[in-house]
Amino acid sequence: MSEELQVWIDQDLCTGDGLCVQYAPDVFELDIDGLAYVKDDSGDLLQDPGVRTGVPAHLRLEVIDSAKECPGDCIHVVRTADDVAIAGPHASE
Repeated sequence: MSEELQVWIDQDLCTGDGLCVQYAPDVFELDIDGLAYVKDDSGDLLQDPGVRTGVPAHLRLEVIDSAKECPGDCIHVVRTADDVAIAGPHASE
């Protein structure tokens, strides 16, 4: 059994590069402001600052890779159970 993860984006740091959308288009989307946002499981864009969404189990690696490769270092991936950073700026990689 794999642990559940959540992901969120700090739009203040987003460069609009779109790498995350290439990695996991089911989770990330660029909005008309040119910044990336997360989407919920029904595909709706979540635009409130700091809002989190669950990471689908089949996209775990893609979401983690997007956080590691993000030029803005703005994607945060945390364990749902204890809020420990798995990938992103506060992860001990």
